[in-house]
Amino acid sequence: MDENKPSHMYFIGKKEDLVQAKRMNVTLDGRDILIIYHQRTFYAIDLQCYHDPIPEAKAQNQKGICSDAGSSLEPGDIEHKITLAEGEGLYKAAEKVPTPRWYSKGIKQRVHKVTEVDEDIFVTLSNCPGWIESDYYQTEKGRAELRKAQESENGEADVNADEDF
Repeated sequence: MDENKPSHMYFIGKKEDLVQAKRMNVTLDGRDILIIYHQRTFYAIDLQCYHDPIPEAKAQNQKGICSDAGSSLEPGDIEHKITLAEGEGLYKAAEKVPTPRWYSKGIKQRVHKVTEVDEDIFVTLSNCPGWIESDYYQTEKGRAELRKAQESENGEADVNADEDF
């Protein structure tokens, strides 16, 4: 991200509408973002999970919305979480430890600032310098991989649909 670029607040919608929706996908300045309302707080996080081209919103649908402990996404595998506030990757070590617990992998997912002004919700894109792993899916190469994964998924869905006939 370019830390010299001035911050811009993007209007996302009315608070009431976003609270009802609970989540929304938006594209801001070419960046795909997931807006989440969880435990009376709005969060904005890169849409694609840093380690897999599956969108966070789809991952949430597969394994439940958010963990109450730590407000985190659980993409696909319940042994992996991403904190909504910081984008920190967590994993649960279950093998070779007497008591399984959560360990940090560091910041893996770019998060963005959410601001409420007079019942309107705005997002300011992160200008945090340096590479964060979720940035990959905002590059040409990452977007190409994402398209390929989506095409593959759609192709598998068509094959399965044909089997029903």
